[in-house]
Amino acid sequence: MNQEKKTCQNCRQDFHIEPEDFDFYKKIDVPPPTFCPECRFARRYVWRNERSLYKRKCSAPGHSEEMVSMYSPEKDYVVYDDRFWWSDGWDPLEYGNEYDFSKSFFSQFAGLLHRIPLIGLSVTNNVNSSYCNVSAWDKGCYMISASGKNENTFYSNRVAYTKDSCGVYISDKNEGCGECVSCTSCFRVFFSVQSRDCLESRFLFDCANCQHCFCCVGLRNKNYCIFNEQYSKEEYEKKIKEFDFGSFRSFTEARGQFDSFSLKFPRKFANTVNCVETTGDNVKNSKNAKFCFDASGVEDGKFFTWVYATMKDSYDIGAGSGIDNERLYECWDTNQCSDAKFSGVVYGSHDILYCWNCHGSSHLFGCYGLRNKQYCILNKQYTKEEYESLLPRIKQHMMDMPYIDQKGREYQYGEFFPAELSPFAYNETIAQEYFPLTKEEALSQGHAWRDPDTKDYVPTLLSDALPDHIKDVPDSITKEVIECAHKGSCSHQCTTAFRIIPEELSFYKRMNLPLPRLCPNCRHYERLAQRNPLKLWHRQCMKEGCQNEFETSYAPERPEIIYCESCYQKEVL
Repeated sequence: MNQEKKTCQNCRQDFHIEPEDFDFYKKIDVPPPTFCPECRFARRYVWRNERSLYKRKCSAPGHSEEMVSMYSPEKDYVVYDDRFWWSDGWDPLEYGNEYDFSKSFFSQFAGLLHRIPLIGLSVTNNVNSSYCNVSAWDKGCYMISASGKNENTFYSNRVAYTKDSCGVYISDKNEGCGECVSCTSCFRVFFSVQSRDCLESRFLFDCANCQHCFCCVGLRNKNYCIFNEQYSKEEYEKKIKEFDFGSFRSFTEARGQFDSFSLKFPRKFANTVNCVETTGDNVKNSKNAKFCFDASGVEDGKFFTWVYATMKDSYDIGAGSGIDNERLYECWDTNQCSDAKFSGVVYGSHDILYCWNCHGSSHLFGCYGLRNKQYCILNKQYTKEEYESLLPRIKQHMMDMPYIDQKGREYQYGEFFPAELSPFAYNETIAQEYFPLTKEEALSQGHAWRDPDTKDYVPTLLSDALPDHIKDVPDSITKEVIECAHKGSCSHQCTTAFRIIPEELSFYKRMNLPLPRLCPNCRHYERLAQRNPLKLWHRQCMKEGCQNEFETSYAPERPEIIYCESCYQKEVL
């Protein structure tokens, strides 16, 4: 079959379906998509709230205490705290219904979500870790999300196997690090991006196996460098004393100098390591993976974000999937699954369609919250024979009676859940972080929007009144309500004020880092701004005389100098 051009139902822009795409859709027996890849990304993300947390009453019988939840208190859902939700104190099958062929499937699934208890926070096996969400096996952590197996880490997102760190994003196996983006296996590294196996360094970009370096770009296996200039150990130690790392004023000056300095150096068109026939950015150990971002261990597929470990023969996967997955389509947060479609937060399961938060199960359709179950539809138990007889009828019914949303978009079998049925507002989810919209834009596209709660914080300390140097910060700072320097004027979901927790203050003092002037939300968005978008542009190498072309996440209008792989390797080596 030849390439086919289609018009996206959502954005009305044209997109193409390639011959290999049709082969995949035929293999897993689904019709081709009617939304373009970018709109499919955003549609999945509307179902994933990582960082918008609230306090509300637990709905479990005899458990009316206040809890932290990803569902705001005005939402009319039944919400259990995670401990009771995971217990045997309730039975998800009690909320099941027979399939009603007089109603669309998606409206019936929405009804199930309003009947059945939802888990307040998506956490598993955490110890002493408050205000964490989409988090597992974390210990002594605070305000981290989409993360696992971390210890004593704060205000971070998409981190794993990280210790004693604060303000890191898309990072793995780091210790004692702060304000780093896309860094791996680093120790005491700060304010750095796309660096690995480095230690005792600050302000690095794309450095590997470097030690005691400051404001460096593209270095390999170097020690004692400042602005890419080599020093002896003694010269470095003398020179580095000129930079007062604990001073916010000195930090601001250094950041400005580094940002200007880094633009002088060419950048590789994509941050890929040990990849074959792969397009995207921040990808490792992958083969034949196209439009792939922040991923590792992907083989044969397209349209991935935040995928790790092993993902084979799959399309349209995002937001925290990994560990032995195969033949998945339109899924998020799946682990050890096979033949799963249109599903999220599904672990250790097989043959799952249109399910959410199901574990250790197989042969499910349209279910929520099931554990160790088989042959269920809308949380109702069937025999194997009943299930296999009913399922083809339901798929045909979804084609004959599609769900029509308020904007006239049609959802037949083969489409992911409609965004308007998500229990979250657009600006509560990661869709807002990676595909930001104004309130007016979101509402015009049919999304829900939640206006922020009125902030009645009365700052006891203005941001410009904070001590410049960390050595001058008293322990009593943890009792202050500090004004965010943005004062709510940005589009970063600013909380207008914030506190410094004792563990955070201890980290800044140990690492000789100045106090932040922004609230945690604004800091998070500043880290997001240091990564490239989840998009690709076709460009040519900017090295004079080179004609190589490639797909890159650097937009043509950006100021960076972009090289192909061979030209870049010659430059850095």
